[in-house]
Amino acid sequence: MPDGLDTALQSSYSELQELASQLLRRHRFGPTPRQTSLVHEAYLRLASGGQPGFRDRGHFLATAARAMRFVLVDQARRRSALKRGQGRTPLAIEETSPSQLSADLDLLAVDEALDRLHKVFPRKAALVELRFFGGLSNDEIAARLGISRATVKRDWQLARAWLHRSIHGRAG
Repeated sequence: MPDGLDTALQSSYSELQELASQLLRRHRFGPTPRQTSLVHEAYLRLASGGQPGFRDRGHFLATAARAMRFVLVDQARRRSALKRGQGRTPLAIEETSPSQLSADLDLLAVDEALDRLHKVFPRKAALVELRFFGGLSNDEIAARLGISRATVKRDWQLARAWLHRSIHGRAG
């Protein structure tokens, strides 16, 4: 495994634990891996991806946040596929909590909308990812993206409105 990744993980492990905890608590993604499992899954994705060295702490945290996003999205897709059957006995509706259904659908909708946003406004998509999945502050995002704090605020407002319209079928 890359030495840079191991070093970054060791120096940021408690911060990643807190990030995962906040992410799971803040967005209520339904039954998800515990924070430690989420951090470890993200690490395994980073290690298997042959990531080059990280420029700085912000670059590492942004990359880890993206990996956590993909772990959660993949898990939501698997649950969604299981609900549609895939050769298994269907669950009775009473066995599936409304919060789980809503969390999976919302996460998948956010992920798809974020991919569409990236095609039109890559910087705004990066900002959403850093804030929504990475939990970074406006100052940290500004430093990471090389823009002013005021630009972060403006971009966040536009990106939120764009994503809301996209998720609700009125943009694209």
